[in-house]
Amino acid sequence: MNRSEQLLKLQNTENWDVIIIGGGASGLGTAIDAASRGYKTILLEAVDFAKGTSSRSTKLVHGGVRYLAQGDVHLVREALKERGLLAQNANHLVKNQSFVIPNYHWLSGYFYTIGLKIYDLLSGGLSLGSSKYLSKKKTIEMLPNVEEDGLVNGVIYHDGQFDDSRLAVNLAQTAVENGACVLNYTKVVNLLKDNNNQITGVQAVDQETGINYNIKGAIVINATGVFTNAIMKLNDKVYKKYIVPSQGIHLVFDKSFLPGEHALMIPKTKDGRVLFAVPWHNHVVVGTTDTLIKKQSLEPIALESEIEFVLETAQRFLAKKPTRADVLSVFAGLRPLAAPKEEGKSTKEVSRSHKIIVSETGLITITGGKWTTYRKIAEDIIDKAILKGKLPKKPCITQHLSIHGNKPTTTLDREDHLYIYGSDIAKILQLQEEEPELKEKLHPDYEFTLAEIVWAVRYEMARTIDDILARRVRLLFLNARAAIEVSEKTARVIAKELGHDENWIAKEIADFKATAKGFFLSEFR
Repeated sequence: MNRSEQLLKLQNTENWDVIIIGGGASGLGTAIDAASRGYKTILLEAVDFAKGTSSRSTKLVHGGVRYLAQGDVHLVREALKERGLLAQNANHLVKNQSFVIPNYHWLSGYFYTIGLKIYDLLSGGLSLGSSKYLSKKKTIEMLPNVEEDGLVNGVIYHDGQFDDSRLAVNLAQTAVENGACVLNYTKVVNLLKDNNNQITGVQAVDQETGINYNIKGAIVINATGVFTNAIMKLNDKVYKKYIVPSQGIHLVFDKSFLPGEHALMIPKTKDGRVLFAVPWHNHVVVGTTDTLIKKQSLEPIALESEIEFVLETAQRFLAKKPTRADVLSVFAGLRPLAAPKEEGKSTKEVSRSHKIIVSETGLITITGGKWTTYRKIAEDIIDKAILKGKLPKKPCITQHLSIHGNKPTTTLDREDHLYIYGSDIAKILQLQEEEPELKEKLHPDYEFTLAEIVWAVRYEMARTIDDILARRVRLLFLNARAAIEVSEKTARVIAKELGHDENWIAKEIADFKATAKGFFLSEFR
């Protein structure tokens, strides 16, 4: 996947069947669906793939226990089916994760066991394992750092866990392999319309060269997530709010706060939310929150109230209490929730089901949805385009389409940090053999090597330090301080690959440090 080759494809194609705006989960999924059906497809992302919401999730591929409690059985059943399919299609990135719920009231154990048995049943033949009631002793054994004071029993259940932005990169590669043209750093600045106010394409600008392109197509799909309203401003004569952004934050800690392989799930916090502590890349991710935000941003900042809520809740359930000083990284993401019909409705009550809007201009917009159901969202979008007579009818084939990197579990060693590359592991090792200097570690405390930077630039369209450290090797999300320490080393490797000078390196380091500040707690900002 090479940006120069993708630009050539754009320049040599007059008309497209499908133009997709947005390179997050929904947009990338739609590119795969459209291209694999045989439609001429182009996807345009203003920054980098998964730069926004799609790299900032709780790292779960799940049906949503909380949505079951809210009675949204349809969403849960759909998500559980998609969870099972994703575990098959991207096995290198999705793994079976056991979750333990510690109970401090004796009735809770029976209540959650019954509820989770229903959750198991809804997954049908794609179950990841059955839920079970646990004794107090077994709960402590599975969660060695759980707060034992008042603990009565526990429940274990299974869900999926994944690396979100790595999957996004693999989806982009899969789309390219199926014939799509996929471009990052290409911003849509206008919608092209005919005399009947019907959309005929988009105007986009290459952020690196400043070159403008008028791109013509049969159908334009707006998959811009929290930035949906901005595209709708270009589309509508009268402004209307289509999505409301809700913020969720996560704190990242050392593995010692959750030793072992099991995740912790707190089903009811003091304000009714669910909180997870999930093992991820030898660290622990704790979150999330659900806070209505007035303005969307590419780099949302965790609010003090959110940080306090996550810390306080984690301290109540963990024997070794995490403090502010223990936070290695804090990241915030925005959910593109479909705007509720009633004003003032709580964000945690707004359905996570996706909604497809077809405008009078012919623009198709996707709102809502969640990472787990990205494939089904994509299928529904293209089916809607066919239904509206915009595309010739062709069947969806993504249900069992293997994602780039997919590799059988039997040949995958998850103890090796390279496991996230799946079938590309051998090529990265080969790169290290051909260029031995690339075996050098990026940071002394982490296993990432310079070969991974080179790989990301050559084959994964990474262009900046942020692309590498935030979304290719994830160091910024694991340890913000360590990421800043290696920013110059990373910049020099990128500059060598792409032919940049010292001025580019200096500006790039400064830009990255400004971004990375948002991943520190406030006293370090």
